[in-house]
Amino acid sequence: MATNIGIMDAAYFVGRSEILAWINSTLQLNLSKVEEACSGAVHCQLLDAAHPGIVPMHKVNFDAKNEYEMIQNYKVLQDVFNKLKITKHIEVNKLVKGRPLDNLEFMQWMKRYCDSVNSGQHNYNPLERREVCKGGREVSKKSAHSQPSNKGGSTAQRPPSSHARRNDVSSTGNPANQAAKVTRPSPAAAAAPAYDEQITGLKLSIDSLEKERDFYFAKLRDIEILCQTPGIEHSPVFAAIQKILYATDDNGNELAEAQAMISGCLQEPEPLSPIAEVSEEKSSSETHKRKIITNPEFDAAGSANLSPRQRLSDVSDVHHSGSPLMTC
Repeated sequence: MATNIGIMDAAYFVGRSEILAWINSTLQLNLSKVEEACSGAVHCQLLDAAHPGIVPMHKVNFDAKNEYEMIQNYKVLQDVFNKLKITKHIEVNKLVKGRPLDNLEFMQWMKRYCDSVNSGQHNYNPLERREVCKGGREVSKKSAHSQPSNKGGSTAQRPPSSHARRNDVSSTGNPANQAAKVTRPSPAAAAAPAYDEQITGLKLSIDSLEKERDFYFAKLRDIEILCQTPGIEHSPVFAAIQKILYATDDNGNELAEAQAMISGCLQEPEPLSPIAEVSEEKSSSETHKRKIITNPEFDAAGSANLSPRQRLSDVSDVHHSGSPLMTC
């Protein structure tokens, strides 16, 4: 059961025409665009077709026009997801906008999921299940009217009138006129499908560019917040990054100036910290103390050169100073 599939899965390469054919055949609808299912009601019924009876169809609104009405349908869909333990995230704020790319991607996932859980049941009656929905009967009637009208328009033929028969006789008499009428299509009818396809492609391109723009803007915003971290906001590296971020002129010199800032800071000698200075003073004082410590051999040699009276005075000084050697 595919609840989460990767963006490179084959399901996301299914075309719009195949998606529309699957929706219309499963639910007996007549959708011409994928974004027409942005209200969420179609998604609820597709899930009901995959799991019959699990969706409370009386809460589904096929007549939802406003965003708050559509959100109610997506709440019903989310509740069913929770019951089935489906972890797929529903981007409601994007789907209710009716953007073609977002609705196409979510519908591609729906098809992938429904195909993975479909057990070959063909006794699902979508018209009967839509009867309890708000606006379900109207949707069923519109779909029922549109399908026979299309079929009747292609098969029904009127009997030719006498005026038409005269025109046919005249046209058969002049084969050149007949060939011109057959090979001359209506310009508006021929250009309409091409324009629709072009408009849909432009909408998909716009949606893709907006997603890419939002992605890179979020990255730049994260970098800006990082540069404002207390304690490092005055670092030359972060200052150079901010110079590039906040540059307003498009002259291309921001990168060179930022590199110059970093290289200039690296060439300056770093001042000694107060802790290092104190440690150096302490080491120098200890060295000086070591130098002034009396050498025992030098003291022995010096005492040998003293007179007996000077030696007695030194001994008396030690005795008066409380030396433990002279207490006995």
